[in-house]
Amino acid sequence: MSRPLISRRADSLSGSAKVPGDKSISHRALMFGALAVGESRVEGLLEGDDVLRTAAAMRALGAEVERLDDGSWRLWGRGVGGLREPDDLLDLGNSGTGARLMMGLVATHPFTTFFTGDASLRSRPMKRVSEPLSRMGARFVTREGGRLPAALVGTDKPVPITYELPVASAQVKSAILLAGLNTPGETTVIEREATRDHTELMLRNFGATVTVEPREDGARRITVTGFPELTGRHVVVPADPSSAAFPAVAALLVPRSEIRLAGIGMNPLRTGLFRTLAEMGADIGYENPRTEGGEQVADLVVRSSVLSGIDVPAERAPSMIDEYPILAVAAAFAGGTTRMFGLSELRVKESDRFAATLLGLQACGVKAEAEGDTLIVHGTGRPPAGGATIAVDLDHRIAMSFLVLGMASAEPVAVDDAEAVDTSFPGFVDLMNGLGARISTP
Repeated sequence: MSRPLISRRADSLSGSAKVPGDKSISHRALMFGALAVGESRVEGLLEGDDVLRTAAAMRALGAEVERLDDGSWRLWGRGVGGLREPDDLLDLGNSGTGARLMMGLVATHPFTTFFTGDASLRSRPMKRVSEPLSRMGARFVTREGGRLPAALVGTDKPVPITYELPVASAQVKSAILLAGLNTPGETTVIEREATRDHTELMLRNFGATVTVEPREDGARRITVTGFPELTGRHVVVPADPSSAAFPAVAALLVPRSEIRLAGIGMNPLRTGLFRTLAEMGADIGYENPRTEGGEQVADLVVRSSVLSGIDVPAERAPSMIDEYPILAVAAAFAGGTTRMFGLSELRVKESDRFAATLLGLQACGVKAEAEGDTLIVHGTGRPPAGGATIAVDLDHRIAMSFLVLGMASAEPVAVDDAEAVDTSFPGFVDLMNGLGARISTP
């Protein structure tokens, strides 16, 4: 059942907020805790549908996973190579991260696992994962185009590989490294563009040997040594910078606003949006920088700003691929033209985010166009008209981006279904309204 919402112009945004835990790190904390020997405790876990699906999958694979009364999570792992064959198929809902990383986990276990998901996930490409995992010995039976539902027949004689990523993808890199945990010798991934490195950081924290070597040509060689003994850890999940993007951009666009966002993950491979906004003239301050669980963290203070259009280089895309829809919203309010290069990966997300962003902007009266994989937004320095209803096609980031646009546009903006928002940002509407937004049912 759909859940439409409408966002009306806000007078100002103010106050402090805590956005949900980082989704990427939450997935990995559950998976690595399930592979570790002994008990792991996870604080700050994102309790959105995507991550809860991963928790259910790890239970199905034999790990003990429970939520405690204080809101933390306890896991009792089975050790590397100790997962068991699930009794039923694994339904990962909307989560591409959960599905692709899980395939890496089970590919080097000698049993068969069946994967499915919602309509959006079933439309997304899995060949980029199945191809390297097949080289390691796994077998796949999928729908046409390598899509889910899929059967993965794991191997009892895995072969280590050296694999150069054809496209920058932390999910593919992580799937191969996770398969390499239960593989003899060294498994190596070569990436020409640096992608988010949460897998490498957390694997080291749990006791694995992971090396990262830069090459003379600028590529990176990432190697995991097989059969480590991972041991249980205490993991504190930082607040998700991708989720922080929505209230942050809202505060930049709504006049007379100043908000504070606590404990945001500042991993350099995740902060491309904040760097880009700063280049556009955003007033974003960073306070109390610290390290928690191997990840850099800081508190963000964001104030209303006058933004200017810029060119965003293609090489920045891996550090902000999920943030382009909300960046495009910011660009709609900026003075001048913003060009975002190298966005091909946006076409294979939860929806075709490239097309959805472009069409949504145009519906709201913004002059925007596409040239190949470049999105071009012509801002006027004034609020766009708004007044549209956006079809979000089960995509949480499209829904939240256009609700933010409605907070500062001349006329309200509606989304036809915000149900998917809970996959990554449960409580989004309450948090934004608590800061001064005006989001409600139509």
